[in-house]
Amino acid sequence: MEVFGSSGVRGIALEELTPADVLAVAQAAGAVYRDRFDATRVAVGRDTRLSGELFATAVSSGVMSTGCAVDDIGICPTPTVQSYCGREGIPGIIVTASHNPPEYNGIKLCGPDGVELTRDTIDTVESQLDEKPALTGWRSSGSVTQVDNARRRYRDEVLTAVDRDNIATADLTVVVDPGHGAGSLTSPDLFRKLGCTVKTLNGQPDGRFPGRDPEPVAENLAELCRAVRTSDADLGIAHDGDADRAMFVDETGSLIDGDAALAALTAAELSPEDTVVSAVNASQVLVDAVTDAGASLELTPIGSTYIITAIRELLADGETIPIAGEGNGGIIFPGFRIARDGAYTAARFCELLTERTASEVVEPFNGYDKVRHDLSYRSDAERQQMIQAIEETAETADVPVETTDGYRLDYGDGWVLARPSGTEPVIRVYAEARESARANELADSLVSAITQTVE
Repeated sequence: MEVFGSSGVRGIALEELTPADVLAVAQAAGAVYRDRFDATRVAVGRDTRLSGELFATAVSSGVMSTGCAVDDIGICPTPTVQSYCGREGIPGIIVTASHNPPEYNGIKLCGPDGVELTRDTIDTVESQLDEKPALTGWRSSGSVTQVDNARRRYRDEVLTAVDRDNIATADLTVVVDPGHGAGSLTSPDLFRKLGCTVKTLNGQPDGRFPGRDPEPVAENLAELCRAVRTSDADLGIAHDGDADRAMFVDETGSLIDGDAALAALTAAELSPEDTVVSAVNASQVLVDAVTDAGASLELTPIGSTYIITAIRELLADGETIPIAGEGNGGIIFPGFRIARDGAYTAARFCELLTERTASEVVEPFNGYDKVRHDLSYRSDAERQQMIQAIEETAETADVPVETTDGYRLDYGDGWVLARPSGTEPVIRVYAEARESARANELADSLVSAITQTVE
């Protein structure tokens, strides 16, 4: 089992990740929650995956064996669990593999503030896996309470936090595509309550994900693009499996680049001397938006854990951070909660559509082309060969190199980044340039250098 990566624990259910693994993680987390937070209750939620009930049961058993009771929220988006935890002041465990394919499952952890755990707390949980946490006696084992209103209260929280009247006045038609994930149970209703005319696609909770794979990327969203175009809608909204991300389709049926959406939301938020936090694969359009506002950009390793840790540290130092996140649709508004929230992000994007169409909102941020390749490896030895090839390429390139997470080579007219994924057995290669041909050239050159080492 791979322990906590950049966004929790993930693996193919019943192969790479077993009920015994999940039980052990839940016992370790329960013990840390009990000892560090004085927790007596732990919230447990899950997405729609077929293995979700199996693993959520194992999580509940593990938590109860440490003496904590379980508040079982059932199927719900990750932001719903985080909202519940923050409101109740209790930590949580979410059974989800987020954007990964249907055969995967995993675990995310959050603290009693509804925010992902700090890196040092995660390290403590990992150490408990080796040390075998102390369990409770039979007289004090926990129990389970079913929670029925968490999704509704989360919806109401979002409704209160956005400009509901302004969105309703815009009289928007939106196509919501939760991809059969947990957002099926919250987002369509939320946007109806916001005064939108809502059409749904892949709106039935189904852990087989028959309509599309959970990741909201271009190859999975062609049907949403068609639905927006043929229904004369103003916006398409797509979530991943646990609905902590949102990607958009404009009124012409064209997929909006995630970096452009982040830059547009950022430009609408920033004042001089604000700080934005993003990952090392941040697009130049975000850099431009931050620079134009007279603000600062803080780069972190890729993954929500690192971004959230940086937000916490910067806020503690007195920095003002109105927005943070990545171009994959995982956007954070720290003034609302230091957590990615697909539905809240989508509602905030709708606030931008009161006087302009979606295509007009993002048009100033469409000046770059970006490509990504995922290179699979079959063993740790092969992974190491690929990383060595990346290092050698970086060392011989006569350009600036950023090593915050992997190797990012800046060629002036474009950049290329290669790094191991924190959630899948792949090396990711990203490249960006103003011209598509140049972006592909940069990516292909590094991909060739990497793959030649394992042929």
